[in-house]
Amino acid sequence: MPGERWQRGLTVLARWLLGTMLVTWRYLWETTPLYRAGECEGDERDRPPRLSPAAVDGAVQRAEDGCGPLFHRLFRVRIAGAEVDAARLVEHVCRHFERFVPSEVVGIRSGELGAGGLDVADELVVEMPGPWNGPVRVLHRDRGLLHLVTLRGHMEAGQVRFRAYEDGDLLVFEIELWARAATRLVHVLYSYLRVAKEIQLNMWVRFCLSAVRDSGGRLVDGVHIRTRRLHPSHAAPRQG
Repeated sequence: MPGERWQRGLTVLARWLLGTMLVTWRYLWETTPLYRAGECEGDERDRPPRLSPAAVDGAVQRAEDGCGPLFHRLFRVRIAGAEVDAARLVEHVCRHFERFVPSEVVGIRSGELGAGGLDVADELVVEMPGPWNGPVRVLHRDRGLLHLVTLRGHMEAGQVRFRAYEDGDLLVFEIELWARAATRLVHVLYSYLRVAKEIQLNMWVRFCLSAVRDSGGRLVDGVHIRTRRLHPSHAAPRQG
C-alpha cells in the first residue's frame, strides 16, 4: 500500500536523522576500550566462504557482485562469568535479533519465524541509516553459529557469521564479515568518506556489547576489531 510505504519511509528517515546523532554522541562518549588493529592487506585466508549452488538464487548478493575491495572484519569479545553457554547465547541471537542492535538507528523486519527463531532460509531486513535497507537470509544455523548472506538491496555484498564458543573459563562471542560495497556510492561512503564504515563499526560493537549483557557475564579486555582488505582481483570466494 502506498500509504504504508510512505509511513515506513518517514520512519526510516526519522531514525536516520535522530538515531545517527544519538549514535554519534554515544560513540564519542563510549568508555568501553576498543582495540582496532590497523587495516592491513589480506591474503588467501581472507576470501569469503564459498556458497553452495543450492544456496544462491537471483536474490542473493554475493561478494563478487559488489565493487571495490573486499573487507574481512572480525569483532570479538571475551566474557567472564557468563550465565549461558555458547549454544544458548547464539539461540538468544536467533530468537531476539532485534535486542542486539542499536534500536535508535536500526530496525528489524522479518516474516513469521518458528519457535526457535531464525533458521535456514529465513529472511529479515535490517533497516539502516541512509537510503538503503539490509535484507539478509540465513544460510546455516547450528549450536554456536548463525551464518547470513546479503540479498539484493543491501548496502553490502557478502556474508556475516555470528559465533560463540568456550575458551577455558571464558565465553567468546565473534562477528565475522566478508563484504564489498554493493554500489559505487556505498564504495565512496565506505572507503573514502568512511561514513558507512563507522556506522557499521558502531553497530557491530553495540551488538557485541549486547551479547555480553545478554550472557549475564562481564566484558574482559574490551572489544577487539580486526580489518583486512583484499584487492578486487583477489576477492573471489576461497575453495572448499
